[in-house]
Amino acid sequence: MSQLGLGMAQDDAPAGPRPPRRERSGVRPAIVAIAALLAIGLAVFLGLKSLGGAANDFQGQGEGSVTVVVAKGDSLRQIGRTLADAGVVSDEGAFVDAASSDDRAQGIAPGTYTLRSHMSGQAAVALMLDPASRQVKKLVIPEGWRQDRILTAAATATGLSVDQLKDSLARAGTLGLPAYAESSTEGFLFPATYEFQPGVTPDLVVGAMLKRFNQSAGQLDLEASAKALGRTPLEIVTVASILEIEAGPDDYDKVARVLYNRLKAGMPLQLDSTVNYALGVSTLKLTAAQLRTDSPYNTYLHKGLPPGPIGSPGDAALQAALNPAAGTWLYFVTTDPKTKKTEFATSYADFLALKKKFQSNAG
Repeated sequence: MSQLGLGMAQDDAPAGPRPPRRERSGVRPAIVAIAALLAIGLAVFLGLKSLGGAANDFQGQGEGSVTVVVAKGDSLRQIGRTLADAGVVSDEGAFVDAASSDDRAQGIAPGTYTLRSHMSGQAAVALMLDPASRQVKKLVIPEGWRQDRILTAAATATGLSVDQLKDSLARAGTLGLPAYAESSTEGFLFPATYEFQPGVTPDLVVGAMLKRFNQSAGQLDLEASAKALGRTPLEIVTVASILEIEAGPDDYDKVARVLYNRLKAGMPLQLDSTVNYALGVSTLKLTAAQLRTDSPYNTYLHKGLPPGPIGSPGDAALQAALNPAAGTWLYFVTTDPKTKKTEFATSYADFLALKKKFQSNAG
């Protein structure tokens, strides 16, 4: 081993690279500690998100009552923003995180909801998925109802007045009433279940029923199909409205054939249902005087179809009016009013026999 330089004084030592400067005591450990704290904070935040909540999410089911409106087309993030603005959730992220973990949240419908303030995101999602939280005015219109009855039911369901709805009927031509209805809305307020939001207007109520009729008419290709039968669309709706009153769904197509056979033969239809409509009543047995009622709807006195529908037909009756069964029947009688059993006849003698069965069963 070389001894070179061992005997030199410090001042005589050869020049060389200077050793690195040492950091001041404690700086580096502090930096490491700060970085560790940041990492821990990030881990906690990500952990909370993975559990379906935001770091500042409210806890629990909330309190009080808050009304919020979800508009058509709102995304989950937009709904979350609405809820946050109303104080329902802490921020939109709390709702979005919770909604993202529940596939049903994609089905949250537009409408008015009753929620609570200071709810957790998960609690808000759960309550919005509960039908009881959605404020809805439900209107149910059965097949065959007349317009006056429909308006009364609509007024009761929505809180509107019958007069307000009648004012809208006067504007029906601008709300979707087909031109072939000839300005009459009877028969075109479609029987269905409707849901309306608080504050609904009469035009929206009437427009919804007319829109639903047009949807059905479009699916049936009503105008072209009526033309193929040699009938107008209004005549088809009129026949369908008669079917709703005179027969059960299983017999719609047969009764339609009876009506068309009688029209072709030039026979009066002789329908109690049309006389009932003329009188504004609904009775099973009409008196001789009632059967002489002077009205274009009296199909005992006047041949052909009445001037228009006598109620609102549904899909099945419209379908049958466009697709009558094959047959030579000229008569039908509901021989048992309790079971609504309907029987058919081609000859007048057979009709009289069926009429006796009806009188026996009716008492």
